[in-house]
Formats: sequence, structure tokens, C-alpha cells
Amino acid sequence: MNLSQNSKFSTFKMIFRQIGGLLIILGYTMVVPLLVSLIYSELYSASGFLLSGLICYVVGFLLYKKIKITVEPLNRHALIIAAMGWLSVAVMGALPFIIIAFITPKEIAQQFVPSFADYQSSIFYFKNPLHAVFESMSGFTTTGLTMAIHEPSIGKGLLFYRSFSQWIGGAGFIVLALAILSQSSGKVAFLLYGAESSGERLRPTIIETARSIWKIYLGVTIFSFIYLVIGTYLILPEYNITEIIFDSINHAMTGQSTGGFSTLDDSIAGYHSQAMDILYLLPMILGALSLPFYFRVFHDKEYNQFWKNLQTRSILVACIFGGIILSFMLLKSGVISEPYRIGFFQFISALTTTGWQTSDVHTWDAASIVFIVMGAMIVGGAAGATVGGIKIIRVLLIFKGLFWHLNRFFSSENTIKVVKFNNRRFLPDEMNKELASTATFSFIYLIFVMASTFITFYLMGPEYSISDALFESASAQGTVGLSCGITNPAMSPTLEITYIIQMWAGRLEIIPILILFRTVFFGTKPKVV
Repeated sequence: MNLSQNSKFSTFKMIFRQIGGLLIILGYTMVVPLLVSLIYSELYSASGFLLSGLICYVVGFLLYKKIKITVEPLNRHALIIAAMGWLSVAVMGALPFIIIAFITPKEIAQQFVPSFADYQSSIFYFKNPLHAVFESMSGFTTTGLTMAIHEPSIGKGLLFYRSFSQWIGGAGFIVLALAILSQSSGKVAFLLYGAESSGERLRPTIIETARSIWKIYLGVTIFSFIYLVIGTYLILPEYNITEIIFDSINHAMTGQSTGGFSTLDDSIAGYHSQAMDILYLLPMILGALSLPFYFRVFHDKEYNQFWKNLQTRSILVACIFGGIILSFMLLKSGVISEPYRIGFFQFISALTTTGWQTSDVHTWDAASIVFIVMGAMIVGGAAGATVGGIKIIRVLLIFKGLFWHLNRFFSSENTIKVVKFNNRRFLPDEMNKELASTATFSFIYLIFVMASTFITFYLMGPEYSISDALFESASAQGTVGLSCGITNPAMSPTLEITYIIQMWAGRLEIIPILILFRTVFFGTKPKVV
């Protein structure tokens, strides 16, 4: 074996060892939905989680414990690990859906269907492995698009697993692995952390930063859970207390992760209550704020961050004015009976990329659909949060750069003007570099959305329009999860794979996926461009 082959072999070992660590964590996480299944006496679901967890753990153990590595990753390796790691987690995370769908007898599955309903259990859609991978990818990437047409009919165990997968995926699977498997060196941990998250260091070491992120994440989730339990009980006192607790813990997880999976058949619309719509605004907004922001407020006691933090302030302002504009647009269209209620809720749901739904978007006028796509779904929430989209800080930087470039024409050629943005000061060269990076990412992001829109347009049903295609594509790319109905088990497999790739790319902000594809098709040698 020559030196080049030995180097490639060592690189493969390094990558697969890190993936093994992720699969070990995934195996352990199966214990939680297993216990939930046992609590609700869903023995087939419990068996499915047990078998899936064992498979994930054994595969992960063989990769992580048996592979000995002699090299440390470069930056490109960390990006490849992030891309392949998330794909592996989504594929292996589909095992419970597949196994439970095959081992659950039809008569048992029908017991999951509410007594007043006349539909078949949606659990059997997951006998199709592609549907199962779609559901898993949608979960771990915190998207919320689903193949479970009637969510309550898949059982409490799988319902909880869907929410739990979004919660784990929200703060980051690699961040979780770093917090638990603290065997990585400082350099490895730094590269892996930066490949998946914002890369902002909150504590002296990356391991400590990862653990701090998860503590904050858990704390805000617990607050949301208590808030939803109390609020739901006060608003809907006739609601069964055990259902209140189950709904609240699931929605607290999917709200904080801005994932949007729901335990109800029609998402939050299933409550049929305007007060419940209002109640659920806060969890969405909390999920859209950056975890470093929470760290500075609660750990460093910087309470002025509530009005001084640019991203937090911008999100709150955007929620108010965006909700007003969308409400007026829906009012003018005349197709929605409660335009203000729907307008505010759906705009906030889209901007925070949560994806809880209270309206059939397919019935909206084209102008309202385009506005919510361009003004909310593509923008997204704060960088450092669990949201998708371009991120609001990048949008603000682009506008700042636009005004900066215009003002340069009115300044002396010898003037060197420092640009102040988000509590940072940039020299002209630094500002140009930041703008180039942001513009490049935004351009690639929009290319993905446009390409998917055209694929959707030619593969969707005849009852949908081009605006529906744009909406569904932007939802998948931004990990939003709102749907106008195009996403369903009868959709084209090609379109389903397209959305899987979009959700995967959207969660990792595209670049790791492009690095992986470039490596697979062209290798790692530098190319002249």
C-alpha cells in the first residue's frame, strides 16, 4: 500500500469512527421512547425501539471502539463527518418506524386511531423505507414535514419519538456527542463543533461549551413544558390532564427545537381555540432566539441583551410587523375568515421555522404565499438557534452592506470608514469578506430553493400551483415544516428524495453537503477554478 492509499484509508477510519460515536448516542436515545411505549402499554412499539437501539449501538460500537485512528481531521474532514454523520443518524433513525410498522398487527394499530375517526392507522406508511427515512430526516433536522397523515394513529411511542428526535436534533447531534463522549481532542472537538453549529465558543473549551448549550436548551424546554401545561389547563379545563401533559411535553420539545411536529391531527388547529393559538406563540419565539443569547442572559446576567441583542430585537420587530402585513394581505384576499388570527400565527411560525399550522395554505392567494416565503421562511430566526433559513443576521448584514456601498460613493477616496455591525467593527476589507461569504451562501441557498421549486412543479399533482411549489420547497429547505399538501405518502419518490436532500442541506447550511459531494465525485485534490 503506497503513502496516498494509506492516507485515504486513515481518513476513512477517522470519519467512520466519529460516525460510530454518533450512532452510539442514537442507540442510547432509543431508551426514552421505549419507556414511553411501555408506559402506554404499546409492547410492539417498545420492541421496535429496543431492537433499533441495539442495532444502532452495536454498529456504533464496532465503528467507534474498534477503529484506531492515527490522524486528526482537517477542516474539510470535519465538514464531511458532519454531512455523513447526520445522514447516518437519519437513516439509522428510520429503523423504529420501519420495524414497528412491520411487527405491529393491523388490529393493534387500529387501536391507536381515535374512536370517533374512520381512517386507517398511518403507521403502515412506514413500511416503505423511503417514507421512514423521510420522517426520520424531517425529525432530526427539525423540519416537521411528515408522512404520518393522521398523527394520533401511529401510537404514543412513535409520536414521542418524532418529537424527541426533533429536540435532540435541534441543539445538534454532534454537540450532544461532544458533551457525552468527551474523548475528542481539543482540535477535533473545535472542528466538529464548528461544522454543525455557529462555532461560537461560550466556555473555555468546546466540551464545556457543548455541555452549557445542552443545559440551557434543557432549561428553556422545561420552562416551555410547565408554561404549556398550566396554560392548556386554564384554557381547556375539560381536556384530559394526561393528554395535557403528553401534548405539552411533546410540543415543548418541538417548539424549542423549532421542529413543529405535533401530537394532533391538524397541528395546533386541532385545539380549535384562539386562546391556544396565542398560548403557542411564546414557545415558537423562544425557540428562534439564539442559545448564546440565553447563555449571556442567564449565565452572565447580561439582562440588557433583551433589547441590545441585534438578532433578538430584530426577530421581535419582524414578528410584529410581518404578522400585521400578512394579516392585511389575507384580509384583502378574502379567502380567510380570521385573517388576523391566522396571519400573526402563521407568520411567526414561518419566521421561527417552527412549522405549527392553523390554516390550509393551499387555499391562500399567491401574493400571501410569496410574502410568507420571502419575508419569513427564507429569512429564518437567529444564528445560533435551532432555526433554519438564511438566518436573520445574514439578511441584516446584506442590508447593512448595501447601505455601506451606497455611502462609499459620497465619501472621499482616501476615507477609510469603519463599519459597525452587531457590536463588531469591520475595516473595509473585512466587511467585503463578510459580505462575500454571506452573499455566496444566500445565493446557493436560493439556487437550492429554485431548483427544488421547478422539480416540485413538474412532479406535483395538477391541483397545485407554482406558488404552492415554491412554498413547499422553501419549507423543506428552511426546515420549516409548513405544508400546502404536496408532501404526502403518494408523492413522487423523486420529489421525496429531493426534499430529504433539502432538509439535510438546510440543517447543515449546505456547505458540508457540497463538500461531501465534491469529495465523492472529484476527490480532495485542489482544482483550478
